[in-house]
Amino acid sequence: MILYPAIDLKDGQCVRLLHGDMEKATVFGDDPAAQAATFEAAGCEWVHLVDLNGAFAGAPVNAAAVEAILARLHIPAQLGGGIRDMATIERWLTKGLARVILGTVAVENPDLVQQAAREFPGKVAVGIDARGGRVATKGWATETDVMVTDLARRFEDAGVAAIIYTDIMRDGAMQGPNITATEALARAVTIPIIASGGVSSLPDLIALRDTGVIAGAISGRAIYDGALDLAQALIALKT
Repeated sequence: MILYPAIDLKDGQCVRLLHGDMEKATVFGDDPAAQAATFEAAGCEWVHLVDLNGAFAGAPVNAAAVEAILARLHIPAQLGGGIRDMATIERWLTKGLARVILGTVAVENPDLVQQAAREFPGKVAVGIDARGGRVATKGWATETDVMVTDLARRFEDAGVAAIIYTDIMRDGAMQGPNITATEALARAVTIPIIASGGVSSLPDLIALRDTGVIAGAISGRAIYDGALDLAQALIALKT
């Protein structure tokens, strides 16, 4: 199972939100590229990036910060937030991003996701963010009636690289991930599932790994707070 350290970008800074609330942001640093380099130096295989402003705006906002990160990294990075058309997908992949994450558009325009996955094999992931089992969009501000598993199954044969599944109520709350829901999703589809939201300790990572069906886990606040020792976590996941 791969550990994806998260860099959430708001106004060019590294932040973490509580339950996705932009008004409840904790700033962890003002040099995202340096933070990404630290993760690489620690031995991480990937970095997970989120353009928080972009998720609300519907278009990239923190592009300069993302480009600075890509210029520093030698490991792959994936990015979500504000990527809602083919031109933006192409632009990011051309700039060196390894994988784009499509969230809101996966609900509103699933055909675009399928087209992008065909045109860019292995480079398109779907972000499914949920509150109480129902999908939320537009930076989690809009709740839909779409159920998580129903949405995931729409992309079963589309060739998407992964699904990033976030339980919004666990995100940034340091209460542990929703292992039951994440494992159920992973067993319902053949697409690799990456767990996000609430991954806050080594036992959380081990529990996710031990399901045997979860491909990756994203953690942000716990790493910055020191609740999750990155070196220890990377060693544990390799054994």
